[in-house]
Amino acid sequence: MILVVDDNKEILHMLRVILEYNKFRVITAISGKDAINILSEMESPPDLIISDILMPDVDGYQLFQAISKTPQLNLIPFIFLTAKSSPEDIRFGKMLGVDDYVTKPFKEEDLLAIIEGKLARKKKGIQIKEKLDILVSAMDIRILPSISEEEKHNVIMVYVKWDDRTGPRLKKHYPMNIKIPISIKDIGTQLFQAAVTIYGQEKFTKAEDVLLYIDNIKRRGYILFDTFPDPEVRGGETQFMLGLIAPNINYLESRQVKKVFEDISIYIKKREDWSIKQYWERCIEILSSPPV
Repeated sequence: MILVVDDNKEILHMLRVILEYNKFRVITAISGKDAINILSEMESPPDLIISDILMPDVDGYQLFQAISKTPQLNLIPFIFLTAKSSPEDIRFGKMLGVDDYVTKPFKEEDLLAIIEGKLARKKKGIQIKEKLDILVSAMDIRILPSISEEEKHNVIMVYVKWDDRTGPRLKKHYPMNIKIPISIKDIGTQLFQAAVTIYGQEKFTKAEDVLLYIDNIKRRGYILFDTFPDPEVRGGETQFMLGLIAPNINYLESRQVKKVFEDISIYIKKREDWSIKQYWERCIEILSSPPV
């Protein structure tokens, strides 16, 4: 089954006709919000999701972020089908971890080829996982941690704060002397802008987080986006972001890192000092320790 999400009813109808003619079962949603409601009521998740980006209420980026945070849904192949075709748009979609990006207008045969490829890869991945699960169970092998001892020096923690005059401003990072293709400042800005794109800049009632893939440096990133009241700035609140960049971060580890970041957030909201090295070491322990 394929879930297709688009607020243009003509495009939605056209996609349904194309897919059903090619023997796919199709379910449609007219917005990201509608898609989330449909997914919450489905007994089993769809095999693939195709979504537009520009939609009211919940757009494609927000839909993908919501799915990425849901363990039962975050492995579903996700394709953006959109008129947003600038290199920056495509780069951002890939950075989030979207499986593919198809621009409108599209050729029917190209879309079908991409869909078939994603479904075949998903099927193969499931088969491999099943075989590995059997092997691990039989041999009582413990799952390896995300990073090795040698990769610890490639893990970066950043703290970025919004400044009304200069925009995203890197306040802290650790380690200080790490070497990567682009500057830590640029990465911090990139991640902050990703958070703003996903969540907007309206007032927040709670912290939001996302686990994503940073395409231009080929690493995983986990970010927590939050605010604190600040009567001295426009809007009455200051936004900030904590980020962890590593060769790999899995979903379960991101839940543990979130607790670390929530501890840091308490200090930030109280305007109290905190040691980034201390919390970086806690995150390193999470990523380098096998699950119990």
